Amino acid sequence: MNTTTDQYHIDQTLAGNTNAFGVLVERYQDYIFTIVVRMVRNHEEAQEIAQDTFVKAYQSLDKFRGESKFSSWLYTIAYRKTLDRIKQQKRMVGSDDLDSCHEGDLGDVTNALDYMLLEERKSVINSAIESLAPDVAAIITYYYYEELSVKEIVDITGLGADNIKVKLFRGRKKLFTLLKQSILPEIQNGYGTV
Repeated sequence: MNTTTDQYHIDQTLAGNTNAFGVLVERYQDYIFTIVVRMVRNHEEAQEIAQDTFVKAYQSLDKFRGESKFSSWLYTIAYRKTLDRIKQQKRMVGSDDLDSCHEGDLGDVTNALDYMLLEERKSVINSAIESLAPDVAAIITYYYYEELSVKEIVDITGLGADNIKVKLFRGRKKLFTLLKQSILPEIQNGYGTV
């Protein structure tokens, strides 16, 4: 997914080839959905916001100047649309509303037990991330899952670099605490006290 390929599809879309934008949607829809669902913690709402994100991106495509990666530009739109929705609702959504995320193609999993353990770990980590404040969940996702730099996250969120670093630090600390609370009781129950 390099910017040259993205730029080609952007140019094609601006030239009137709407199918070219479909390629961009297909390429980034899972990433956008992941960010949004971690913030709103509701699948239906996340799908709606993700769809709105792509509509906004399509309508504003002529304003994309290529000063950042296309994916960062999309993340910015998704992040702001999600914050707008959260503010509009004037409430924080509980993590209980979130259905399990589909992780896509699982590849060649040879051992069912390994697969179950992997899924359980993913579930525990995703639950922990989803229990963070929406902006922190997004920042953690950008940094660790999307491997964006602090500068790219600054561009997306509009927050200062120091603020991002503090949120990352506190988010990691909170995640550690949440994961420790989830995993330690299981270890103690499964293997006796540690």
